[in-house]
Amino acid sequence: MRLWQIFVCHSRKIITVVNFNHLTIGIKPFNHTTMKKLNLLIVILIVCFSLGIAQTKSIKKSPVLTEAAPESVGISTERLALIDQLCADAVKNGDVPGIVSLVARNGKIVLWKAYGMANNQEGKVLKRDDIFRIASQTKAITSTAVMMLWEEGKFQLDDPISKYIPEFKNMQVLKSFRYSDTTWTGEPVKSEITIRHLLTHTSGIGYGVIDGDERMKMIYHKAGIIDAFTTENVTIGENIKKLAKLPLHHNPGEKFTYSEGLDVLGYFIEIVSGMPFDVFLKTHLFDPLGMNDTRFYQPEEKAGRLVAVQQKVNGNWEKYPVTFYDTDYPIKGAKTFFAGGAGLSSTVKDYATFLQMYLNGGEYNGIRLLSRTTVQSIMGNQTGELYGRPDKFYGLAFGMLDSKGQDKGGQNSEGTFEWGGYFNTSYFADPKENVIGLIFKQTQGPVNDQTGWKFRQLVGQSIDD
Repeated sequence: MRLWQIFVCHSRKIITVVNFNHLTIGIKPFNHTTMKKLNLLIVILIVCFSLGIAQTKSIKKSPVLTEAAPESVGISTERLALIDQLCADAVKNGDVPGIVSLVARNGKIVLWKAYGMANNQEGKVLKRDDIFRIASQTKAITSTAVMMLWEEGKFQLDDPISKYIPEFKNMQVLKSFRYSDTTWTGEPVKSEITIRHLLTHTSGIGYGVIDGDERMKMIYHKAGIIDAFTTENVTIGENIKKLAKLPLHHNPGEKFTYSEGLDVLGYFIEIVSGMPFDVFLKTHLFDPLGMNDTRFYQPEEKAGRLVAVQQKVNGNWEKYPVTFYDTDYPIKGAKTFFAGGAGLSSTVKDYATFLQMYLNGGEYNGIRLLSRTTVQSIMGNQTGELYGRPDKFYGLAFGMLDSKGQDKGGQNSEGTFEWGGYFNTSYFADPKENVIGLIFKQTQGPVNDQTGWKFRQLVGQSIDD
C-alpha cells in the first residue's frame, strides 16, 4: 500500500499530519530535519501523482526504434533508393528547399536522411534531427492525451464540454451576418457540443483565418481569436473562453468541419488533469516515449535546430515573413500559448516514435500509454459519411483509409492512418504492413511540390516480402 501524508503548515509548525495508511493526525514542531523530510515527501507525492495516471509498465516490451538494414525487415534497398532519388531531385529542381524523410518497418528505421537546406539565406544545411513546426500533426498528440485521461475514467466521450468549460453552455448556430459591421445573429443549438464532437471535428466550431467560410474568418478576427500560433502573452484558457462566445457553423454532429476543437481540448486537459497542458504532455507522453525534441516551445540550446519556414520569391528561397503570426514562435515571444491543434514542433524521429506506439497497440519500450482496446476505438469510424471522402473516414485522432481506399491502390492497406501539417509535413502508418513513412518540409505559399504523394507510393513499392 502506498504511503500518503498531507502536511498543512502555518507559523513554522506542521499543524496537521495525515497518514492514510494508519489514519493518524498530529502536531509536530517545525525544524530543519522535518523541513528536509517535508521537501522529500513533496517530491514523492508529485512523482506518485504523476505516475499514478496515464502511462504504466507493460508486460509487453517492444524495442525502441533503431536503424537496421532494409532487407532485415523485408524492404528492398534497390527500391528504397527511388525515395532517395525523389527527395534529392525535388531539392535540386527547386521544388522545396529541404526535406527530411524517414521510413520504418517492424520497429526498424530503414531510411532516415536529410536533403537540402534548413535556411537558404543563411546557407544552413539541413540535418536529419532538425526540428520542424508540425502544426496540425499536433492534433493526434492532443487526442492521445485526451484518451489517456478517458482511460482513467475522468469523463465520458459523449459528455457535454460545458460540464468542464461552462462557457460552452447555450451555444448558437450562425443564422445571419452583416458584412458592413460583422454583426451576426444565431439560433440555439439543437444539442450540446460533446468531447467526441471536438475530437472528430463535428462540433461546428470554426477555424478563423483558415476557415472556409469568410463570415467566420471575420467574426473570429473581430473577436481576437488566436487560431494557431502566437508570440503574444496569451493563454489557451483566455482564448477558448472567447471562442465559446462565437457562433457555430452548424449544429454539433451534423457535419465534418475542420476546427479549433483540439485547442478546446487542450484547455480541457488542463482542467481535468489539474496540470498545464505542456507539462501534461511532457510528463505523460513525451518523456515516457523519449520524444525529447517535441515541445510547444524549444529551449535556447535547441533554437539553432529549428528549420526556417521558407517561400519562393523570384526563383529563390527566402524566409517567410511575419503575417498574422511570427514563424519564429517556437523559440521567441511569451511562450504561454499551448495550441492543442497546431502548436508543437518536433523531429521525424520523435514523431515516428509516437506512430510506432500506435502500431504497437499503445505500448512502446515497455511503457503502456493506451490499451490495445482503446487504440482500436481510436481507429474506429467515428464520422461515417460526414467526412466527405468515399475512401476514408475519421477516427478519434487520425484520418483513416478504408477498404475502398486500399482497393484504389497507391495508398497502403486498409486501416492506414495519416495526417499532415500547415508547413508541409505529412505522415502515414500502415498497421497491416507495420510500416511508417514521414516526409517533413517547411514551406509556405505556392510550391511545385509533389513529393508527398510520390513518397507514400514509393514506400509501398519498396516492400519486398
